[in-house]
Amino acid sequence: MAEKATIARPYAKAAFESARQHNALERWTKVLATASSVVQDERVARLLSSPRVTPEQLSGLISDIVGGDLDEQTRSFLATLASNRRLAFLPEIASMYEALRAEAENTADVQVISAVALDEAQKQRLASALKKRLQREVRLHVEVDASLIGGAIVRAGDFVIDGSLKARLDRLAVEMSH
Repeated sequence: MAEKATIARPYAKAAFESARQHNALERWTKVLATASSVVQDERVARLLSSPRVTPEQLSGLISDIVGGDLDEQTRSFLATLASNRRLAFLPEIASMYEALRAEAENTADVQVISAVALDEAQKQRLASALKKRLQREVRLHVEVDASLIGGAIVRAGDFVIDGSLKARLDRLAVEMSH
């Protein structure tokens, strides 16, 4: 994994700088997300490692699928990745790009997994508390997982709060088994 990160980092930085320079951060987010999904498809993944498929063909295939969101810079970026045989690194590049964008925009994407659906007032209170704690604007991504029994798990990068009843019961079981 470290090797993938090492290879992906300069591409992510280049994508971010181009996006910022052309005031196209959202366009790049869409293109990188879609292209990442494309290269993760098992049929496309087989083509990426095939010596019979040229970089131009690979770049053309992905460009055709991504479609209307492409501009000259994003098309050129995908062509560069293809010619360097780095299209398989698009998921890592997209992830690093999003981290650079969040840093520049002083935002944090926070994943909240709760045992029950949160209403708008709960989401607002949680977002407000996290904004204060993280000192950033917060974008909540809320999921429901009934297996948590109660409570929630909050993740923002390396910051994790596991306040689920399931985790508490698991810890209690470990304590009792000693």
